[in-house]
Amino acid sequence: MKFAVRSIVAASLAMCALGAFAQKGETVKIAWIDPLSGLMAPVGNNQLKSFQFFAEKYSALNKAGVKFEVVGFDNKLSPAESLNVLKAATDQGIRYITQGNGSGVAGALIEAVSKYNERNPGKEIIFLNHSAVDPDFTNSKCNYWHFRFDADTSMKMEALTTFMKDRPETKKIFLLNQNYSHGHQVAKFFKEGISRKRPDIQIVGEDLHPLAQVRDFAPYIAKIKASGADSVVTGNWGSDLALLVKAANEGGFNGNFYTYYTGVTGTPTALGKNGEGRVFQIAYGHYKMGGQMDKWQDEFKAKFNDDFYTGSVHSIFATLGDAMAKAKSTDPVKVAAALEGLKTTSIFNGEIEMRKTDHQLQQPLYLTVWSKVDKKYNYSVENTGMTMIPVKEFPSYVSSTPTSCQMKRPG
Repeated sequence: MKFAVRSIVAASLAMCALGAFAQKGETVKIAWIDPLSGLMAPVGNNQLKSFQFFAEKYSALNKAGVKFEVVGFDNKLSPAESLNVLKAATDQGIRYITQGNGSGVAGALIEAVSKYNERNPGKEIIFLNHSAVDPDFTNSKCNYWHFRFDADTSMKMEALTTFMKDRPETKKIFLLNQNYSHGHQVAKFFKEGISRKRPDIQIVGEDLHPLAQVRDFAPYIAKIKASGADSVVTGNWGSDLALLVKAANEGGFNGNFYTYYTGVTGTPTALGKNGEGRVFQIAYGHYKMGGQMDKWQDEFKAKFNDDFYTGSVHSIFATLGDAMAKAKSTDPVKVAAALEGLKTTSIFNGEIEMRKTDHQLQQPLYLTVWSKVDKKYNYSVENTGMTMIPVKEFPSYVSSTPTSCQMKRPG
């Protein structure tokens, strides 16, 4: 009888284990939809390599036992082209997509994914947003099939303005941003945050420019200098930030820059030794986070002669693997339900949570400054001899902002 009981228990445990790993060995394809051509191609190429590099790492680590494969699609930074690419991906049976370069593109994809899922029950897809930070996506435009892994602009500005309020030398700000939803939101949330915390700060100028089209920012630097600004706040990324700081160096603007994307391809080289102690970045990570992350960052650089900076890649693979293990499935319907409210630990930035209310990842933020490498922070970005050194950390409860999302859930 004891033997029979043991056999039943053993069989039950085996069945539970089988259920837990029903998807073990399955290949989960993720369509990466971002620019591989045009002025922003260097950023896209770096991020595609990042996703594919860490897909291999997390294929060996994830709790679900699945293999991740990332398939790259060039969207030319165009919303219309992104919809064509989305169709190509779904035609290939790919049920997970990721994108992040351009909130205009992200907005089009959120809407397209929602419509596709309504029309194709049983073939649903999930949008894993790695970098598009328009707050509307987790507020008025929130959607059940969209999950954001970067911190949105309201979160970044809450942290950035908290830092700036304690800098009495900051008195006059010029806002320069790309002319699309992201740039508009950067200006909007900066104004709201700084007016609450430092109403004495003056905004002495504000301008917008076309996304990924300007090759000479000298006229903008002339405006900034003429305004008397001591600091520039900008959400620019890629070539638009690299060429801006290059023009600032050449035009003799010696004020501060407060940015989101100083570490992104091209900008470190454009800065060079200039900007030490004057160029700040607010982000969900930085170089030399410690432990395994440092080893992988060094391995990535040795393999590609390039820097890894899109830390949301870790959060995506970590939470996706945990959600698939929890759901005991790779079916997007079951995985989406498992992602809601999921807490896990990212190798990149510690404990994170996918907030159920709006699908906005809750995570710590870091304010860093462009500085010479030292013994502790010795990672040389783009081989410049410079790096981003942490100045202040903002825990999740500090950087978190409320949401107005009224999530409509399936069925």
